[in-house]
Amino acid sequence: MVLVAVSQEVTAFPARNERRDTLDQRLSLLLSSTGYFPVPVPNGLTLATSDGPSPIDPVAAWMTNINARAVVLSGGSDIGTSPERDSTESRLLAYAKSHRLPVLGVCRGMQMMAVWCGLELKPVTGHVRTRHALHGEISGPANSFHSFALSGCPPDFVVIARSEDDSIEAIRHNSLLWEGWMWHPEREEMFAARDIQRLKSLFGQ
Repeated sequence: MVLVAVSQEVTAFPARNERRDTLDQRLSLLLSSTGYFPVPVPNGLTLATSDGPSPIDPVAAWMTNINARAVVLSGGSDIGTSPERDSTESRLLAYAKSHRLPVLGVCRGMQMMAVWCGLELKPVTGHVRTRHALHGEISGPANSFHSFALSGCPPDFVVIARSEDDSIEAIRHNSLLWEGWMWHPEREEMFAARDIQRLKSLFGQ
């Protein structure tokens, strides 16, 4: 079974002085039912130790040790709300690029791909708790839970799906096995065959 590193959201509990990593169980179910073994990536890896930052990238070291063969950048929360998560996901992208690993960015994960490539986001209306009809290489219905959209297509990517208002809903890298989807495949009552097929094509068996 292929190991897939999955980034996690950060949830704060001020009363307990805790910041917890969280991951929707449905995303793990989607990956495992498709034939992949999800391994959540700890955001705490990027936090400085008492002796100061390590000269070795802790995320790269962790990825090397678990031998993950693909990466999923999960959704949930906007970029900038959890610096440790932003750092973790940026390092995951750097590692994936240098090792030519497949990457799927889900919603915020697609936004992180674009921001990491130097693109800015823009506010968008009519995309929270609704559904869209996608058109392009990827078509059909898709859920929508985001209040920011890509301001354009990132360098070295192509747009493979748009919504009715022409917002970018999916992108694919020209040379790397990287895709970004602005919908949440794990939030569908029944996982869409379209999404499972694309995931298998992206990650391989």
